Amino acid sequence: MKVDLHVHTFHSMDASTTFEQLLARCNEVGLSAIAIADHGTVDGALEFQKIAPFPVIVAEEVLTPFGEIMGMFLKETIPSGTSVEDTVAAIKEQGGLVCIPHPFDPLRSSALESKVVEALAEKGQIDVLEVLNARILLESAVRRADKFAKKYGLLRSAGSDAHGPEELGNAFLDMLPFRTRDEFLESLKTAEICGRRNSPLVHFHSTAQRLKKKLKKA
Repeated sequence: MKVDLHVHTFHSMDASTTFEQLLARCNEVGLSAIAIADHGTVDGALEFQKIAPFPVIVAEEVLTPFGEIMGMFLKETIPSGTSVEDTVAAIKEQGGLVCIPHPFDPLRSSALESKVVEALAEKGQIDVLEVLNARILLESAVRRADKFAKKYGLLRSAGSDAHGPEELGNAFLDMLPFRTRDEFLESLKTAEICGRRNSPLVHFHSTAQRLKKKLKKA
């Protein structure tokens, strides 16, 4: 299966992808499953899961005071602004997985602080570490994430972090088929990280979407 484990929809404040565009682009690039991880909500993921002809992991990027943590296999939204400890606990209470998105990215203000990532790893509270994120600009951040995952024996993920349909599938995993959370974890053990990093220009799209939506609310 070709799986993109970090996708945003129009439910995120800085993304534009509609469900129709998402379906079309997944078919175009051959994605067999995706994880929708909108900022601060699982509403889009739950809605799309009902109509998608392939597995959709309900995820969310939750913003803590120290940066973002992704919950995977969620059932309901976890409020942003809560502490790291409470966010991890809320994910676990839903039977979800704790994933750290775009770790060690010095150019991204939303990246979870490195000392917090290490503390969570030391406590065994990280289930998955996103090693390749197509929106990471520095190759050194990718190498550091890969080295960190190997040091702590963490399962590795990859995703496009797509905020527009054209980004979908730029980073992905080639993995064995899965349906359940446990099957997913087992499949991750042998998954192959594939894809590439984007041009820095993609960040202009998400910035423009954020401004556009703010103006609409004003």
